[in-house]
Amino acid sequence: MILPDRKARQKAGFFAGICAALMLVPWLPAGITRAAGNTENVRVLYEEYNARFDAVEHREDITENGFEIVDIHIFPVQYEIDMQKEMETELVRQMKAQPDADIKDLKMNMEAPMLMIPAYDKTYNRLALFFVDGDGTILYKSDHLETNSCVLGQMQQPAQEMVSVAFQDLNGDKLTDIILITSCDVGDGKKYRIGDVLFQDTEGLIFYRDYRISDKINRFGMNQNTDSITAFVRDGNSTEFLYTAVTLKELLQHGFKIITEQCHTRTFGKLGKLQVVPGTYRIADYDVFMIYLVNEQGDIVSALQPMGDYDNLYALKGINCRDIDGDGLKDIIVFAKYSYEDENHKLAVASDYSIYYQRTGGFSADTEIKGKYQCSEEDTMQTLVEKARAYWGWKTDDD
Repeated sequence: MILPDRKARQKAGFFAGICAALMLVPWLPAGITRAAGNTENVRVLYEEYNARFDAVEHREDITENGFEIVDIHIFPVQYEIDMQKEMETELVRQMKAQPDADIKDLKMNMEAPMLMIPAYDKTYNRLALFFVDGDGTILYKSDHLETNSCVLGQMQQPAQEMVSVAFQDLNGDKLTDIILITSCDVGDGKKYRIGDVLFQDTEGLIFYRDYRISDKINRFGMNQNTDSITAFVRDGNSTEFLYTAVTLKELLQHGFKIITEQCHTRTFGKLGKLQVVPGTYRIADYDVFMIYLVNEQGDIVSALQPMGDYDNLYALKGINCRDIDGDGLKDIIVFAKYSYEDENHKLAVASDYSIYYQRTGGFSADTEIKGKYQCSEEDTMQTLVEKARAYWGWKTDDD
């Protein structure tokens, strides 16, 4: 048997993945499922896109073939990680010495064998990475990225933007690997971060991706920052157990730290007597915050994730268990401060709350009140409880 070359295998695998996904997603909107009945349309779209992607052989070809360069995230890249770190240190030194200088110009003046130029295809919102030498020749390019699979089974992807890029040696071979984080617009003003890792091949300028690593990074919430991704891929730390543990004992064995002052037992109707167990797991420099409801046998009945897309629990202000929506069952309201990186890449702290309504067999996160009322730094737990109960028609705290 004669195997096709690497490039041909990549093309075949990409198209096969699209077709297979189309056949396996009957729940997708009508516009997408119609494409499942006509894979020829998908093939035409893919071949048109791939022709443009293949045509990029020089730097000037990027924009000429329908890709929009993300200027702020163009980076000079060294093959060896030690040289990469030296270059980044020098860049920081120059930025401090010339605070008014254009960062892009400083980066362009750094000596490196190649530039990494990220660009989005303007037709399908697909991200591609182009590695360019000093003469503008494309040394390597790739669009096999997790962010291009936000919506499985179609070429068109949601509006996206790059959040951060980092260079690390993640597998101990002294070569420069790449961490990417993008942000995907999922509608209603909400965005979802997508993390990815590209390993440099020891045989030459080729970067490859392990989809299993990308899957765990994104499935278990380690996609918020590059430090968490590094801690997982390089150091072996993982938040996976927070989502897969079935007992409190298992959580504790993996390093989960209970916030004892907010830990208490309540009776939740037919769910019986449950212990409310808030706590954190530290990965990199971030405390991942979770709340578990544990029965008298030590089994986890439900897991709550009030931290959402924040990076770190700054302070837990309180947990209140009472009927919020007037159905006679105890609900849970969580009030906390969280830290995160703002748009200017600076540390910011914000107060936020989450409400979980008790339903048959578990709890359901509120999606209504949060859309109408964003809490402020002046709010207290009592204020939030009153506003939440008023939303459901409770006139006073004692109704």
